[in-house]
Amino acid sequence: MGYYDNDTYTKVILPEGEMPTQWYNIVPDLPTPPPPPLHPGTREPIGPADLAPLFPMAIIEQEVSMERYLDIPGEVLDVYRLWRPSPLFRARRLEKQLDTPAKIFYKYEGVSPAGSHKPNTSVPQAYYNHKEGITKLTTETGAGQWGSSLAFATAQYGMECEVWQVAASYRQKPYRKAMMEIWGATVHSSPSEVTEYGRSLLAENPDHPGSLGIAISEAVMMAVQDPNTRYALGSVLNHVLMHQTIIGEEALRQLAMVGETPDILIGCTGGGSNFGGLAFPFLREKMAGRMNPTIRCVEPAACPTLTKGEYRYDFGDTAGLTPLVKMHTLGHTFIPDPIHAGGLRYHGMAPLVSHLYDQAMVEAVAIGQTECFDAAVQFARCEGIVPAPEPTHAIAAAVREALACKESGEEKVILTALCGHGHLDMAAYQAYFAGELVDYDLPDSEIAEAMKSVPVLD
Repeated sequence: MGYYDNDTYTKVILPEGEMPTQWYNIVPDLPTPPPPPLHPGTREPIGPADLAPLFPMAIIEQEVSMERYLDIPGEVLDVYRLWRPSPLFRARRLEKQLDTPAKIFYKYEGVSPAGSHKPNTSVPQAYYNHKEGITKLTTETGAGQWGSSLAFATAQYGMECEVWQVAASYRQKPYRKAMMEIWGATVHSSPSEVTEYGRSLLAENPDHPGSLGIAISEAVMMAVQDPNTRYALGSVLNHVLMHQTIIGEEALRQLAMVGETPDILIGCTGGGSNFGGLAFPFLREKMAGRMNPTIRCVEPAACPTLTKGEYRYDFGDTAGLTPLVKMHTLGHTFIPDPIHAGGLRYHGMAPLVSHLYDQAMVEAVAIGQTECFDAAVQFARCEGIVPAPEPTHAIAAAVREALACKESGEEKVILTALCGHGHLDMAAYQAYFAGELVDYDLPDSEIAEAMKSVPVLD
C-alpha cells in the first residue's frame, strides 16, 4: 500500500486503484462568486459562442460549470496511469539538515512524461479537442514545461501541435524545443516571424525577450484562422486549475494514510495552475471546517503579480485579443525581466486565485531568485531531486517556515508541491554557481507604466 510506517515513512504511494476519478471545481463552494469574464469588444459578460473559436464545447462547459465534481473520462485516466498517482515524499534529510521540528512533505509531479504537473491538463484538453474533430492545437509556453506537455498530449491522439515559446526561455533552454519536436510539435521563438504581430515587435527590437502575453497573442491569432485548429492554455483559466486538482485530491488521501494534516500549504504561483491544483481540495476541507491550514502563494520578486499587481479587469494577452478577466495584474503590456523561472513570468494571476487572495482566503509572498536557488541546491543535496526553477520558490518558502519552527519550537506540518524537475534547466544552475544570478525587485515605476494600458471600465 505504500512505503511508510508511523515513525520512518519517507515515500507515500497511493495504490493505482485509489487514484481520484473526479476533478474538483471550487467555484460552487466559494462564499462569493468570482467576477465573470468580459467580451474584449462589448465589455459585456461573455457567452459560450464567444469562446467557441478558441475552445471545444466540452472545455467551455467546464470553464463555466457550477458542478462541484466532474468525472474524468476513462480515456484520460488511461493516459494518466502512465505516471499517476504521483508520490508524496517526506523530506526527512532536509528536515535533519535544517534541524527543524517541522515535518516537510512534497507532492512530486516531476514523474510525468514531460517532467512536470502540466500533463494533468494537457491530456484532457487534447482529448476533448480530438473528440470534437479538431486536428491541431496551438499554444504558448514560457520555460517549455507546458509546450512539452501539450506536445506529449497531442501525440497521444494523433494531433498536430504548434508552440510559441517566450524568446528568453527559447534561448536559455534549447533542449525543451528538442523535447517538443520529439513528440511532433512545431516550435517558434516568440515574438516570431510567423505572425504579423510578432514581426512588428521584432522590427522594433530584433532581440525582444518576449513574454507569455505576446506568445499567447501569436498562438490565438493562428488558432482563429483555421476551423480545424483550437487554442490550448496551460494555466490561468478555471478548467485548467480544475484539471490540476487531481494533485491535491491525491495528496489528501496520501496524508490521511500516514495520519497527517497540513498546518501550512505552500505553492509557487505564476499563472496559478500548480498552486490551485494542490491547494483547492485542501481549501474545500478548510471551508468545511475539517482542517485549518494557512495557504500561501509564492511568486518571483521580478514578477510579483499578487503582491504588487492591481486587482483589475485586464486582457490575458498582450495584443488584447482575449476576454477581459478580473485578476491581479501588472498590466498586459508588461515585459518581465528574463529570470530563469520562465513559467512564472506572466503578467496576470488566475482569476480564481486572484479572487481568493482578494477575499483574504490565501496569503502571498514574493522571493528573489538567489534565495530560491540557495534552497533548491540545499534541497537537491538532501533529497536527490533537482527542482525546476519554478518550484524553487515554494521550496525557499518552505525552508523559511521550517527555520521559523526551529526558532519557535513548533512542530508544524508543511506541505508543498514540487511541480517539476530541473533536468533541462541546467543553464540556470550554471549561472547560479557562476554567481551570475541577480535578484531583481520590480520597481513601482515599471508597474505604473504598464498599468496605463489596462482598460478602465465604468
